Amino acid sequence: MALRIEDYALIGDCHTAGLVGRDGSIDWLCFPRFDSPSIFGALLGTKDHGRWLLAPAGEVLSTSRRYEEDSFILVTRWETADGEVEVTDFMPHGDRRADVIRRVTGLRGSVPMMMDLRFRFNYAEALPWVRQAPDEHGHGLVAVAGPDAVIMRGPQLRAADHTHVAEFTVDAGERVDASMTWYPSYRELPPRIEVDDRLTETTRWWQDWASHCIASPIYHDEVHRSLLVLRALTHEDTGGIVAAATTSLPESFGGHRNWDYRYVWLRDASLTLNALLRHGFHAEANSWRRWLLRAVAGDPGDVQIMYGLSGERRLTEREVDSLPGYGGASPVRVGNDAWRQYQGDIFGEVMIALQSARELGVAEDEFSWPLQRALMTYVEEHWRRPDNGIWEIRGPQRDFVSSRAMIWAAFDCAVRAVTDFGLDGPVKRWIHLRDEVRTQIESRGFDKSRNTYTQYYGSTGVDASLLLLSQIGYVAADDPRMLGTVAALEEELLHDGLLMRYRTESGVDGLPGGEHPFLACSFWLVEQYARSGRVADARTLMDRLVSFCNDVGLLSEEYDVVGSRQVGNTPQALSHLALVRAADAIAEATRPNPQ
Repeated sequence: MALRIEDYALIGDCHTAGLVGRDGSIDWLCFPRFDSPSIFGALLGTKDHGRWLLAPAGEVLSTSRRYEEDSFILVTRWETADGEVEVTDFMPHGDRRADVIRRVTGLRGSVPMMMDLRFRFNYAEALPWVRQAPDEHGHGLVAVAGPDAVIMRGPQLRAADHTHVAEFTVDAGERVDASMTWYPSYRELPPRIEVDDRLTETTRWWQDWASHCIASPIYHDEVHRSLLVLRALTHEDTGGIVAAATTSLPESFGGHRNWDYRYVWLRDASLTLNALLRHGFHAEANSWRRWLLRAVAGDPGDVQIMYGLSGERRLTEREVDSLPGYGGASPVRVGNDAWRQYQGDIFGEVMIALQSARELGVAEDEFSWPLQRALMTYVEEHWRRPDNGIWEIRGPQRDFVSSRAMIWAAFDCAVRAVTDFGLDGPVKRWIHLRDEVRTQIESRGFDKSRNTYTQYYGSTGVDASLLLLSQIGYVAADDPRMLGTVAALEEELLHDGLLMRYRTESGVDGLPGGEHPFLACSFWLVEQYARSGRVADARTLMDRLVSFCNDVGLLSEEYDVVGSRQVGNTPQALSHLALVRAADAIAEATRPNPQ
């Protein structure tokens, strides 16, 4: 069975990523892209669904791990009765290959090591044909299944019932390297990799990227690692930012709220861009804007809430019977039918991201403003349309208040682009429509008797996404209406001090009830507290939330407060970018006023 979600660390090359357990097993790996079929799928089943274990053969007395500073070079240290050993895991960056390298270094004594390798291609549907590599490539194996092939180089492996194993001993000061390289099966074997060079170059690349970061004065380490996570989830070639590196890690253990997050949501990508921009990473703005232009090119009426890494549109969802699911939580899903949904909020989020880029000095190019004009033309004609909401409700479409507020934000950004930056557009019409949206929200989406905004027009319940209203400037954080909404959220949605998205038992989403507190929502609450003067409450909740990060600083989607464990797909971009925003809000609230 797979480990607890927090027991995994991420390695990646900005094209794809793998998850390495504290036990030394790579239990999730998709090559060559984030959304490719898995080669190792034990995360969603057992070791027989694919893994690469490299660990001490005997009893382990202690385990510790860390990332090399400002990188995704993972170093795991084991102490055994025989001595001490480290394994350095990384995926080389920048050489247009798909490699995983595992370096074993003896620190003390002589430590017997073992390697257990189980290739299972295409989500464990394909058992590959495996053969010894030609002599000129040294000890190694070639595994082939359909279009995919990998070559494994390192300690000599022997076959044992669809498994390949090796045993070797590492003495103090000795190093043993193992590498796996994916390549299309119709091509020649790729050459052996130079481990020392690639380790040095990859470490330097990560550290150079991180050196451009505008540091956070508080929660420095958590913010810094979160920004690195957001970069690791960004595809280098296309600029697409995946929501998470995994699929089908459940929102409720044993349940069926299991979704594929290895795609690019306009919402998450826009919010991620905003966080990166505010911490000094301006180059990402142009890369993401180019991705957006490619993805939404054509009729604005065809804009989707999400796309593939290269802008693919059809992300048809299917169930994968070959994987039983994490802890038996089924079905395992590949693809995500939310691409078919209409969510009005995405127009606001895209416009906010591009407005932020303007405000931070990123110049418009010949395509970016015409794109925004085209999107606004569509919004003008369709803003009254009910939608599926920010949480991708699979029940009936409704007039969700947070979606309408984002429509308001889209018009507001368009107006300010004209008035503040001199761009051309029908500003009077946009001002009129912005005011019309506000009037509708205040008359139909605000419950005067309870002094709170509501989840959707005509409802009595609330939704954590209402916290976005103050973030986007629709209403001030200390406005009585916002304070009343916060009070309602605290009354209805707090669960052991953490915030649920909404009451799933209400049936609004068309699915059976049951999930855990959504981490991003609680970070939003931190931000709201900080901006409305409740700084002590913000710090208290923030301290608790960052304690949920695992030992290498990663967060998943949700948190089980009873079981004290992470839940859902990991690492989750939305959790990490909400952490960054929350820290920024506290920093601003506690910054001394200039005299």
